[in-house]
Amino acid sequence: MNDDFAITEEKTDDATRFYVKGRVTSVSANVLRHKLNESFQMGRDNIIVNMMETTFLSSAGIRVLLMFYKRAKESSGSFYVESPSDNVVNVLGLTALDELLLKE
Repeated sequence: MNDDFAITEEKTDDATRFYVKGRVTSVSANVLRHKLNESFQMGRDNIIVNMMETTFLSSAGIRVLLMFYKRAKESSGSFYVESPSDNVVNVLGLTALDELLLKE
C-alpha cells in the first residue's frame, strides 16, 4: 500500500466522518471499503467522507464511493463527499458523479 495513504475516523452522534489522505488506488480503495463496511455493520449509516487531502482517486475508489452511496440510500442513511481536493472534483466531474456524491 502507498505510504502516504491514511484514513482517520471521527464519530459524532449523528454521523461518522472519514478523513481520506493520499492516493486512493485499487489497493487503498479496499482499505476504504473495509472501514466504511465496518461503520455500516455497526449501524452507522450516515457517512461523510472528507477528501480534502486526497491526491488521487482511482476507478476502484469511485466504485467504493458509489457502493456505499447506494447502501446508505437503501438503509435511509446518508453518504456524501465533503471538501474534495481539486483532483477529486475533476475525477468526479469527468464521471458525472459530482452532483451525486458532492455536498455543497
